[in-house]
Amino acid sequence: MDDELRQRLRDAALAHRPDRERMLARVERGIAEGRPARTGRASRPFGAPMPWLRVSGATAAVCGVLAAGTLAVTSAVDDNRGAGRVSGPASPSSTAPAPRPSLPAQDGPLRSDGAVNPNSNRYWAQSEVTVRTAEVLSELTVELWIAQTGGVNSTGSWRSLPVEDFTVSARETSGFLVYRWTLKPGRTVPVGTHTFAGQYNHAEGARDAEGDAYTARARSAGQRAAVGGAFTPAAR
Repeated sequence: MDDELRQRLRDAALAHRPDRERMLARVERGIAEGRPARTGRASRPFGAPMPWLRVSGATAAVCGVLAAGTLAVTSAVDDNRGAGRVSGPASPSSTAPAPRPSLPAQDGPLRSDGAVNPNSNRYWAQSEVTVRTAEVLSELTVELWIAQTGGVNSTGSWRSLPVEDFTVSARETSGFLVYRWTLKPGRTVPVGTHTFAGQYNHAEGARDAEGDAYTARARSAGQRAAVGGAFTPAAR
């Protein structure tokens, strides 16, 4: 290619002024339609050259400028459309804010209360949830939330109902030791008073149970009920 031809190609490229408004309109129309051009062919693999770009000589230089302009316009359109949109899934909420429930101590057939066992000492404690039901329960989940006031770790749990009737777990989450008792499918809780207790070590000294809480959620004869509250400190 001689110098004169190179200069002519360079001048043609520099002199070209792409119709940005027209290209923008075409880009937006394509995005709005959300479908490939009706060519009767399969979708073009990513990165494959478009047939209309298969040109040579001076036309190639002009098309290069057009392609650059189109890419710039497309980027601007995508950025504007994405403004204010959250990228990726929303952050899940923490599973464990302390329930500090506004639930009442009584709901339907359920009544409840929470207390720290008086036999607790300067190193160890037992927190008890008492659930009273006036009807047979077909579902029941009790949770006991023990605030991490220092050195709190599980030493076991128990319930007055049969051990084989419940799935039991203890986990640490968001600054709490959480005990959970869940009635297994097909099992029932009889009418009466039932106790669920969590035991734990703690830092030396009188432990403050102000941050502790519990909930109990149940179903009886198709009716749901939920109770919850805080803990009465152990008598000194």
